[in-house]
Amino acid sequence: MTRSNGIYPFVIEDPDAAPSARSGLPVVVVGAGPVGLAAAAHLLDRGLEPLVLEAGSQVGANIAQWRHVRLFSPWCLALDPVSVRLLEQAGWSGPDPDALPTGADLLKRYLAPLAALPALASRIRLHTTVVAVARRDLDKVRSPGRDQLPFQVRVRDRDGRLADLQARAVIDASGTWTQPNPLGASGLPALGEADAGGRIAYGLPDILGADRGRYVGRRTVVVGAGHSAATSLLALAELQQQAPGTEVVWAVRSATPRPLVGRGSAEADELPARGRLATDLAALVEAGRIELVSGFRIHTVEPAIDRVRLAGDHVQGDDVIHAQNLVVEADEVIAATGLRPDHSIAAELRLALEPALESPTALGPIIDPNVHTCGTVPAHGIAELAHPEPGYVVVGMKSYGRAPTFLLATGYQQVGSVTAALAGDQPDAAHHDQGPPAAALCTINRDLLAGVQRRHHLLPSAPTASSGTTATLGGTAADWSAVTCCPSLPG
Repeated sequence: MTRSNGIYPFVIEDPDAAPSARSGLPVVVVGAGPVGLAAAAHLLDRGLEPLVLEAGSQVGANIAQWRHVRLFSPWCLALDPVSVRLLEQAGWSGPDPDALPTGADLLKRYLAPLAALPALASRIRLHTTVVAVARRDLDKVRSPGRDQLPFQVRVRDRDGRLADLQARAVIDASGTWTQPNPLGASGLPALGEADAGGRIAYGLPDILGADRGRYVGRRTVVVGAGHSAATSLLALAELQQQAPGTEVVWAVRSATPRPLVGRGSAEADELPARGRLATDLAALVEAGRIELVSGFRIHTVEPAIDRVRLAGDHVQGDDVIHAQNLVVEADEVIAATGLRPDHSIAAELRLALEPALESPTALGPIIDPNVHTCGTVPAHGIAELAHPEPGYVVVGMKSYGRAPTFLLATGYQQVGSVTAALAGDQPDAAHHDQGPPAAALCTINRDLLAGVQRRHHLLPSAPTASSGTTATLGGTAADWSAVTCCPSLPG
């Protein structure tokens, strides 16, 4: 069945169609993070055969790299309902829906038990990197019979051996965690950035834990204006309290930094733990504990004896014509400049990408970070995610391209629509409710978790924080993170 998203046609599978060359083949899911495993659970729920290919040594391998960080969102927004039902059947006891999980909690209490279910465990291949996806026997140019042919998925195993698999469809949930943006203001790596890699950390280092020795008593520059940057800045400020002499510099490109989200306060934000970032950070800058360098456009990274030197332009207001040279020196640099997608595995497929965000074309306008936060992105599904290559769909964080407005609840809703389309369920593939998905998901999961608790005669544990609590200055920096609704969430 062919439908249109207003840009080009897309296909919803016809369950009554005659068998084709794709019949009997699995749907390959790239990535075993929260959204990838949810896609596998939805496929099983619809009687389709998933094959999950994960490059890492464990499910949620990217999450393991930020296991020390606490999500903004409570458990009720971090769980996929179809996956919860599978877990419940196996005797799983769910978490308190109002508690804010860490990355480690997400792995231990949700993803690992889900992946261990017999129905899923036999369908997950670890240490398997997807190198490329194409149509069997056809390159990108050739059209005749294209939609009827299976996909050819080339993979590399842990020993470096290549092999080709066949799939009826491919769902790419590999995320963007491994593709950080560089320090250079132009979007290119700053000159010398690669050579200074030993002093630059990308993402969310464990400043108060495993990486403490790297930052204690030293001068660190955090580059970036989003929630990942704020998370690291608050951790460094806490380290500063423990070890006076630890210096913290915050470098941002904008001459007038905007609030991190919404109106820049816990009271105004949809997720209070996220809104608290802005208020806590402002207080630290005002107190002089964090040195703010605004309007800094980095062009070069140079060695400076036992330090590193960031050099570029300093812009005052909107006057880019009369920018002045500026140099900032530090012992360490944390690059929190966002993430970007890598579409190279689909080089032989026909994609339609929004030119600025690198998201699917139809999705771009409704996730534009100039207009939306993660809480205001409307419900969407296969119609917005489809590419001109029927059967290839990108979901999760990678579907948002460079936009930092992704929410796990949205990823779960995406895979529900995509798997419905693959199963030929047109009504479920279409989303008639155009509101944000978070509230509906939280209600569903609360009911499911309450049922789990009743059946297992358990009382919910005391919440670590409530989604309705207005946070105040204090606590640990790891409590306020970028990983549920910002660039740092893996797919």
